[in-house]
Amino acid sequence: MADAHLFDLQQVVRDLADVRQRWRTAQKRSREPGGRELPSRDALGAILDGLRGALFPMRLGPPDLRQESEDFYIGHTLDATLHALLGQVRLELRYQHRHAGGADEAATEQQARELVRDFAHSLPRLRGLLDSDVVAAYEGDPAARSVDEVLLCYPGIQAMIHHRVAHRFYQLGVPLLARIVAELAHGATGIDIHPGASIGAGFFIDHGTGVVIGETAVIGQRVRVYQAVTLGAKRFPTDENGHLSKGLARHPVVEDDVVIYAGATVLGRVTIGRGATIGGNLWITHDVAAGANLSQARSREVTASP
Repeated sequence: MADAHLFDLQQVVRDLADVRQRWRTAQKRSREPGGRELPSRDALGAILDGLRGALFPMRLGPPDLRQESEDFYIGHTLDATLHALLGQVRLELRYQHRHAGGADEAATEQQARELVRDFAHSLPRLRGLLDSDVVAAYEGDPAARSVDEVLLCYPGIQAMIHHRVAHRFYQLGVPLLARIVAELAHGATGIDIHPGASIGAGFFIDHGTGVVIGETAVIGQRVRVYQAVTLGAKRFPTDENGHLSKGLARHPVVEDDVVIYAGATVLGRVTIGRGATIGGNLWITHDVAAGANLSQARSREVTASP
């Protein structure tokens, strides 16, 4: 290292090694065998690029692709992308097994192959769901001039491509891969959807910045939300040791055909009934009846009533 003495790098390296060792000791980590232990954000980003191109080849694939070559391109792209995904799945499954007491390598390999095969067979269904999201955005936004504009330009669609993939990973038992995919979209769009959230067909996020959807949220079909909407938890129960309880249903259920306008916050395991409209900047912690139309004035009246 040229001029390493200028910054006293040897001492910095030693100090960093000490910090890493303290962390590994505190976390009961042994020395990481054979190189990298965890999946890679960069690798997952490249995998998502490949999946986007395979799902929408003539819009999100290479600029020189011709329609008569679509199937060849998709086959070639999926071959490379799914093999890359297999490598990342292996890393997560090995990580899971190490922390759960171990599993033999042959069983891990078989599990990884079956998982990626199941994911590959999910792709036609994911494409169908994403088509419904694109149509919902086009039909729900008077500024949209074409479905192609929606697919190429709308951050809500980019977030939903990631979410549909991430949610499938979550279902298949690789939650770390799912969370990385979700956070890639969060960083790019400002839309934060936990991969555990269940979202029906025809979901439209207009504008999108600041939208937050929690892990156990359940969203029906043809739902539309605007920027800065939060579907969050009201409280975080703890166990007898004071640790946060995991996996509890703590986020809203939003039924079909609901509209939630900008800045609204819906907290807790409440139900927003079918066809309801939630006005902007409302704070909702109670069930809302099907077909209800809540505005700030009406919300104040409900709160003030005995």
